[in-house]
Amino acid sequence: MPAVGLGLWKIDPDAVAQTVYDAIKIGYRHLDSAADYGNEAEVGQGIARAMADGLCSREDLWITSKLWNTYHRQEHVAAACQKSLDDLGLAYFDLYLVHFPIALQYVDFADRYPPEWVFDPAAEQPQMRRDRVPLSETWAAMEALVDAGLARQIGVCNYSTGLLHDLMSYARIKPAMLQIESHPYLTQEAPIRTAQEYAMAVTAFSPLGAASYLELDMAEAQESVLEQAAVLAIAERLNVSAAQVVLRWGLQRGTAVIPKTSKLERLEENLALQNFNLTQEDMAAVSALNQNRRFNDPGVFCADAFNTFHAIYD
Repeated sequence: MPAVGLGLWKIDPDAVAQTVYDAIKIGYRHLDSAADYGNEAEVGQGIARAMADGLCSREDLWITSKLWNTYHRQEHVAAACQKSLDDLGLAYFDLYLVHFPIALQYVDFADRYPPEWVFDPAAEQPQMRRDRVPLSETWAAMEALVDAGLARQIGVCNYSTGLLHDLMSYARIKPAMLQIESHPYLTQEAPIRTAQEYAMAVTAFSPLGAASYLELDMAEAQESVLEQAAVLAIAERLNVSAAQVVLRWGLQRGTAVIPKTSKLERLEENLALQNFNLTQEDMAAVSALNQNRRFNDPGVFCADAFNTFHAIYD
């Protein structure tokens, strides 16, 4: 899997086809998608146009997508995977992930897609409606996707170390990937080390930290790691941007990174990470910024936005 990918969360459906096309044109080969992002059909348009124009073949690309919370029951997993494949115009995923270790009651495609978090948005007080589905049942259905050729590899997002240990105790097909939020304010040493000891690769989402969450009122502008003196000093010395320093830090920790942007100049900048290295001192200085600050925390946003407290991290 290419170590630098394009994260497609929150890219407007009206802009994402062109963004994907531009990204492939300048060299991206790793696209990180999900049913919940609500833009997979348009992402598929960008991929199809890039392939039609000879910019790449399907085999050149690494496409990841994710199983949403409402499809955790065994009878819904394959249909959810196939829906994403159809929207993207693909025959298989390189990687398919369990998006959250959260099972919600099923919402039919015809009723609402993507179904998002609440069961009935028209209710007087919309809430999440949990479903009693063991994670082991969901994983067995994920393994069946590999058997059927719909996904070449499978993995998980947002799993804690305890859930990883449990998963490895029953998995017939071992997870290939752990995708978690990680940036200099949330260094996540324990989950990363745990995954690596199980020979799982790690992808860091939101690798630039607060930038992804400002528009959602889930972060404050002053929380930007890109304004930290340590990051700016390294950037000035190396003649690179602060964002490039933070992304390079992620790569040198052994994680893949999937920054999101729809701006061409940022797409180019985020991909240009191979011509410089951070010293051990640089790595330590950036890691020292850790505050255990998690921006994407269901224990916070589910209560605030969906009238349902649902913590998955202690």
